[in-house]
Amino acid sequence: MKHGLNIVAIGGGTGLSTLLRGLKTFVGSAGTWSISSLGAIVTVTDEGGSSGELRREFGMLPPGDIRNCIVALAEEEQLLSQVFNYRFETEGPFKGHSLGNLLLTAMTDITGSFDNAILAASNILAIRGAIYPSTLSDVRLRAILEDGSELVGEVAISGSYLAERRRSPRHHGRIVHLSIDPADAAPVDGAIEAIGAADMILIGPGSLYTSVLPNLLIKDLAEALRSSKALRVYICNVMTQAGETDGYSAEEHLAAIIEHAGLVVDVMIMNGRRPTEQILASYSKESAFPVPFDVNAVRELGVTPFFGDIIAEGNYVRHDSRALADTIFRLYDRYGRTLERMRRNEG
Repeated sequence: MKHGLNIVAIGGGTGLSTLLRGLKTFVGSAGTWSISSLGAIVTVTDEGGSSGELRREFGMLPPGDIRNCIVALAEEEQLLSQVFNYRFETEGPFKGHSLGNLLLTAMTDITGSFDNAILAASNILAIRGAIYPSTLSDVRLRAILEDGSELVGEVAISGSYLAERRRSPRHHGRIVHLSIDPADAAPVDGAIEAIGAADMILIGPGSLYTSVLPNLLIKDLAEALRSSKALRVYICNVMTQAGETDGYSAEEHLAAIIEHAGLVVDVMIMNGRRPTEQILASYSKESAFPVPFDVNAVRELGVTPFFGDIIAEGNYVRHDSRALADTIFRLYDRYGRTLERMRRNEG
């Protein structure tokens, strides 16, 4: 690569922070792969746990996913980052809250706005990038199921509200349509500007209906993605998510994105290595399985499939930060520059 790339990542939850952690080491790098600017556009629909309590108590946007991204992009993920991620476990009014969430709450009050609080916290941890909430509006998710019933709120849609008590998520019918309320929520200006300047846009990985799609339901943000001349990449989940994407194939993940936001993807990254049978047996007890794929079905949706060995195994199957970053750069070397030239010549 002759110059650093401008990259924008869109999502939420642990998936986005995992991705950012792998990419940040290339910001300003003089090596073969280099990033000039790295931006993260983060969902703000969380209603569970500490974020949900602070949202209800203070009328602010949920800070949890933002906090995770700040820590992931921190210059040094040592003491300050550990402090930011510290969670109170002892009985009392702070139980279950992370210190970073409380700090973002205080900074919102001190600076006068949530986006100013993000900037202040980002400066404290000297992050390698910029973080934008997808909107500053108080948005809530609504999902219509196959039987016509409706689920309201991120917790109900993710099926996670019984997870801690039963150690397994609640299952509901398949989601056929997702929307946000209010429907006319405006995106953050910085997010739109970042998309406009991007060489590559990364969508996901993360929970399809509660981390990825909520961002794409911001109308002007989706329009910016549709008209972008960047290489647009969707990073598909490795495992299905019980209570949210039961039985979904890779092409069904992709189809849901297209149905809700239009064709905002050029290439889809999928995992090319099967997890061990031991870890798969553990997942099957929770009704979660590797995401199957049909490469021809992916191509029929107008998207190019791209495989990489992108997972790390422990107690869970997760995307490996470094392997995912390497795959992304390898993908860009193959498709990015040609696509950019074609689109700019068309323009």
